[in-house]
Amino acid sequence: MTRFFLPEGHRLHTPENRAACSSPEGLRRAMETKTVLEGTALLCDAEHNLTVSLGNGRLATIPRTEAALGIAEGTTRDIAILSRVGRPVSFLVDSIPEAGGRPILSRRRAQRMALDLLLTQARPGMVLPAVVTHLEPFGAFVDLGCGVTSMIGIENISVSRISHPGQRFTIGQSIYAVVLDIDPQRERIYLTHKELLGTWAENVRPFHPGMTVPGIVRGIKEYGAFIELTPNLSGLAEARTDLTEGERVSVFLKSIAPDRMKIKLLVIDHLPPEPPAPLPYFITEGRMAYWRYAPAGCTRVAAETVFLD
Repeated sequence: MTRFFLPEGHRLHTPENRAACSSPEGLRRAMETKTVLEGTALLCDAEHNLTVSLGNGRLATIPRTEAALGIAEGTTRDIAILSRVGRPVSFLVDSIPEAGGRPILSRRRAQRMALDLLLTQARPGMVLPAVVTHLEPFGAFVDLGCGVTSMIGIENISVSRISHPGQRFTIGQSIYAVVLDIDPQRERIYLTHKELLGTWAENVRPFHPGMTVPGIVRGIKEYGAFIELTPNLSGLAEARTDLTEGERVSVFLKSIAPDRMKIKLLVIDHLPPEPPAPLPYFITEGRMAYWRYAPAGCTRVAAETVFLD
């Protein structure tokens, strides 16, 4: 199985990374073998060169044009450099001065290696680890390796609808994503996420009529309120005037109908807010060929994904 480069931050505190960064000899070996290492960007100077901590007081420099793919060509804005301050950065070692000066590093070259591997070896349906780096109303940007970014559109984050990716993700969160498509010409990898959170049948399995469970109000209509039980499972509760989108409530499960994917609920009480629970992944590795949300025999049209190679 192809081993892709890890998102930035995943190797920073590993013994191998610490050992390589701890001495000129370790950095030289990494330079010769083109091994990707990580340090922490301490500051960005007025010329937008990064100062990187290698640990134990050792410092190195990433020149501006080597700080991110596209900086030299003008296709990437310098905010991609400024936003790394205080965060881990991946790099290859470019040079080690003999007189004891700072080593010169290249994040751009590490990103180029990671992106080339993704473009040539990744396939639709492959499950990849990722780290959330930025949130916008239309989607979540994630790091697929060495700072190579892609985006998960808000419609592909979960089956249960959300109004902003921040209702599902936090910046810095480690997640999994699925390759939806690859465009080698534009050097883009398109991602989806909801397929990893399970089908309707998988999500409804722990629930039974008569239970009372917590949920989150995700949508309020004249005819009722949609209550999220899991990120890929919602039910409809009777209309109430005292509900607010995003709040936690306790709900009584009145009935579950698999043939129509219907869950009828009754709101019992308001609940205090709590940190989001870890995402309930059903798949975290391998490659998917096809995913269908609806259970067998269901009469409703539901989401499905065909991963074409």
